[in-house]
Amino acid sequence: MELEQIDTLVTIQQLEKENRILRKKLERSETACRELEQTNHKKENLLRQIIKDLENSQKEVKEKRELEQTLSELQRTQAQLVHAEKMSSLGQLVAGVAHEINNPVNFIHGNLTYIEEYSQELLKILHLYQHHYPNPVSEIQAQTETSELDFLQEDLLKIVNSMKMGTDRIRKIVQSLRIFSRMDEAEFKLVDIHECLDSTLLILQHRLKRKPELPEIRVLQNYGNLPLVNCYAGQLNQVFMNILVNAIDAIEELNAKRIVQESKENSLQITISTSTIDREWVRIKIADTGVGMPESIQKQIFNPFFTTKPIGKGTGMGMAISDRIITETHGGKLTCRSNPGIGAEFTIDIPVCRQCSNSV
Repeated sequence: MELEQIDTLVTIQQLEKENRILRKKLERSETACRELEQTNHKKENLLRQIIKDLENSQKEVKEKRELEQTLSELQRTQAQLVHAEKMSSLGQLVAGVAHEINNPVNFIHGNLTYIEEYSQELLKILHLYQHHYPNPVSEIQAQTETSELDFLQEDLLKIVNSMKMGTDRIRKIVQSLRIFSRMDEAEFKLVDIHECLDSTLLILQHRLKRKPELPEIRVLQNYGNLPLVNCYAGQLNQVFMNILVNAIDAIEELNAKRIVQESKENSLQITISTSTIDREWVRIKIADTGVGMPESIQKQIFNPFFTTKPIGKGTGMGMAISDRIITETHGGKLTCRSNPGIGAEFTIDIPVCRQCSNSV
């Protein structure tokens, strides 16, 4: 009996020992669990803070991007406003000069007709005198020889005709200036596209003529039968001017890279073609044989402030403004197709009537 009690006591002591060990392990486990919970809580708070900081950072990036876009738009709008103001002032100046030139030129041109008639009448009388009095007195004979009367009679009418041609030329230039200077017209009007193109070409004539370093740039005008187009004539003239000036610059750049023989063999040419797409749309194509552009540049030519020209020669706004005039103001489409060393072709599609246009 005593042995059984002893065994029972030993077992109880052993169980108590194991219990104490388990209790200590449990306490350590609880402590570790609490520490783990605290660590997880800290990590959770840290993660929340990171997420919050990331959201704020994304918000700042978005706001920064929006501010950059707004700034870019403001810069573009400012440049366009400045350019528009310059063009408007230029248009008013040109219109004023054209008006002032027009009056005296018309006066001279009108009086040349009378000078021609009077000269012919005086020459008739002179011929009658020579016929009926073939042997004038010595003083008249001497003056006739000194003045080279025969030459004067022959050259007088030539001079009058040359003066008439000159005044006709001035009148055409004045008319072109007046057509081109319609920058400040604030409403859509029915316009002859060919008249706009011709007036722009006449203003650029000095850049198309032959120069010591550059052969003549030929202009081929393949005009179709176009209806009158309802548009802002002054703004459309501005687009034609920008494209044609770029075409001339591209031809001059290519010519500068060629040797003289190559320039003679290769045609320096601008081709302007017009046609109707359908009853509601017209198309104007302006192609040049200039230096051309790679695809990487073609993708950027309508971007504001993008230019391949040296500083002081280009602002990078001409084609951007042209694109905006065609697409936004007139509801049309402006595209470019080009190959390096071959040339470029700009295509303008605009509706005959802005309000009734359909997609091309």
